[in-house]
Amino acid sequence: MDSADEQKIPKDGTVEAWGRSTENPIGGWYGLKKGYRGRFGMYLPPLMEALGLAEVEHNPKNNRMRAL
Repeated sequence: MDSADEQKIPKDGTVEAWGRSTENPIGGWYGLKKGYRGRFGMYLPPLMEALGLAEVEHNPKNNRMRAL
């Protein structure tokens, strides 16, 4: 989980791809202000873990998340 460049297309199956998808609850982009959109993949996984909605790895790099 990392912040992503909002100008690049995200990899399928990532938190970033879900946040940009029209299939998510708000129907697309999750950030309203340019520059903050790429931070979504950094902040959502810890929140979901705290709410008991996901399992998150805690490695120095390349952490993965699995929805429960």
